[in-house]
Amino acid sequence: MKFIRILLLLGVPVYLVSCATRHYQPSYLENVIDSSHKQEVRIPELRIQKQDLLSIQVYSLSTKPDMSDALYNPPATGSTSGQSGTNGFLVDANGNIEHFRLGTFHAEGLTKQELAALIKKKLTEPVELLKDPSVIIRFLNYKVTVIGQVGHEGLVNPPGERLTILEAVALSGGITDYGQKNNVKIIREIEGKREIGIIDLSSKDLFESPYYNLMQNDVVLVEPTKRKSKEADVNFAQQRVAFVLTLITTAALFYTIFK
Repeated sequence: MKFIRILLLLGVPVYLVSCATRHYQPSYLENVIDSSHKQEVRIPELRIQKQDLLSIQVYSLSTKPDMSDALYNPPATGSTSGQSGTNGFLVDANGNIEHFRLGTFHAEGLTKQELAALIKKKLTEPVELLKDPSVIIRFLNYKVTVIGQVGHEGLVNPPGERLTILEAVALSGGITDYGQKNNVKIIREIEGKREIGIIDLSSKDLFESPYYNLMQNDVVLVEPTKRKSKEADVNFAQQRVAFVLTLITTAALFYTIFK
């Protein structure tokens, strides 16, 4: 009987530490209310960064073989200077791209439209290399990294060139019960400088945040809640108590057998 009382007394701490308080977690866009007016959707221009892989296609109205736009486009297969196996042009560590016919351009910090205008100018001035050329540029390696308390961490590669924070979270399996929806960090590098922004996914002002629309190479970090740390401590305490109880039970069993 005395041994049973000891086990009951030792079991009380296990019960107490297992009764962890459940903390309230906000929902996505929790504070948003219905509105009768429509808000303008603003999609920011992406700025070209180092290590971006760009598709650059040149078109022209010229029909002359010596002024064909095919001379300025990558071949369907193979590789040339400044060109990868995916027919793209890599922005190097200095922020430049090297075109196999037009030479080197500084691309970092420019938008696609600005770089296209620069290339178009190169094709028409001081000598008209192509008749009325047009240049179309696309990102080939647009990606965002999502880590922390989400369903599955990793790279998110959208098919287009626009990705919002809500889409990135959804493609990563959503934020778990242990993740902070109101304290999501966005790590962003712009022209060699790193910035860290915080976005609240439960806020009614979510769409106004400069971090709502993600940029290529952004890192999304979902921080754990305090509940996560507390429950980890509780689990560790439970394991320690269970281990001690096992030792006591084993010792009592041997005592009963060999006394």
